[in-house]
Amino acid sequence: MSSTTSGKNGTWRNWGGNVAARPARQVVPASVDELAAAVRRAAEDGLKVKAVGTGHSFTSIAATDGVLIRPQLLTGIRTIDRKAMTVTVEAGTPLKRLNLALAREGLSLTNMGDIMEQTVSGATSTGTHGTGRESASISAQIKGLELVTADGSVLTCSETENPEVFAAARIGLGALGIVTAITFAVEPVFLLTAREEPMPIERVLAEFDQLWAENEHFEFYWFPHTGNTNTKRNNRSAGPEQPVGQLAGWFEDELLSNGVFQVAQWVGRAAPSTVPAIARISSRALSARTYTDIPYKVFTSPRRVRFVEMEFAVPRAALTDTLRELKAMVDRSGLRVSFPVEVRTAPADDITLSTASGRDSAYVAVHMFRGTPYHAYFTAAERIFTAHEGRPHWGKMHTRDAEYFAEVYPRFGEFTALRDRLDPERLFQNDYLRRVLGA
Repeated sequence: MSSTTSGKNGTWRNWGGNVAARPARQVVPASVDELAAAVRRAAEDGLKVKAVGTGHSFTSIAATDGVLIRPQLLTGIRTIDRKAMTVTVEAGTPLKRLNLALAREGLSLTNMGDIMEQTVSGATSTGTHGTGRESASISAQIKGLELVTADGSVLTCSETENPEVFAAARIGLGALGIVTAITFAVEPVFLLTAREEPMPIERVLAEFDQLWAENEHFEFYWFPHTGNTNTKRNNRSAGPEQPVGQLAGWFEDELLSNGVFQVAQWVGRAAPSTVPAIARISSRALSARTYTDIPYKVFTSPRRVRFVEMEFAVPRAALTDTLRELKAMVDRSGLRVSFPVEVRTAPADDITLSTASGRDSAYVAVHMFRGTPYHAYFTAAERIFTAHEGRPHWGKMHTRDAEYFAEVYPRFGEFTALRDRLDPERLFQNDYLRRVLGA
């Protein structure tokens, strides 16, 4: 079941409900050849082309009034190479199905984000990431890509084949072509021990460098209007497996994190003055817990409460300043923020337009419950992030443009030059790409 919806009149909407589009036609290709033919036909008809996954982006990165390609039939594992330790999957495969299939084969990705509804191509094209001291985004685990380009030809790329395309297309924003298959590096499945515990924000910020250095995967959530955070440390473990019990899991992950949280969001939306009090209660509701399980059961969690989100990557060294400024802004603003702020990290990588390209990064994500006014909060937060040369997540809300990106991405010109070569007629253009990459 896809998170995106198509209305009766052919209107497409994203998961967050903040983007809608009415494509001239929608195509569900059953093979790479059919997809390539649809691309050629769109070009002949003078229509733009976009592929869309499950609509988990909050930007209009996948919106088009031309041809919308839905890759839901292009799913499943093509090959597993146990000698090279890689797996090649069709682009429309949802991450949750990939994780399950890999686990059955005794394999796992090294790192992943916390949502697993996205397709592999949607997640990688927008730079989806988790948190990690040494292990980077999902895109950084790509070893090879298959891409249908603007002339309808199928291009394969890796470190040795079309390396300049490989450098960019791992996070290609849908601007270089339509990804049809991805080869990921995998490793034998392993166990992670997760340690979740509340901690005062002042302590987290004072000890951040140490918490980062001592843990393979460290992240925390700060609850605005409070001095409280919930921290999560994930580290490899020799076992034994000690999963969260079914009842405890239902209570903590479903009832508190989704059910009660949903009700708290409804109350906060109806009566904003209650938000600080609710935040104080929410931030204390989750108690400390430790559990050990296979990676995807530790890294990912269900997200049933719908929200809109903005996230920026700042240099890791700038994190504590950025967060202190964000907290001071919320405290003096009169804003009522009912969603926690999520903080994660990533090591520098070598992908042209990766938010962690060439620099060790920390991610700060701000959220608002769907249907509540978010503009003032996001604008004020964005001002703080950009003062620290922040790079916005490509699939989350922001107001940055090509001129800004040329300043914060040293290799920005490399990406746009490649796009000129691969898509000179701008077949894969839309309003979002016009803004972020320039005309």
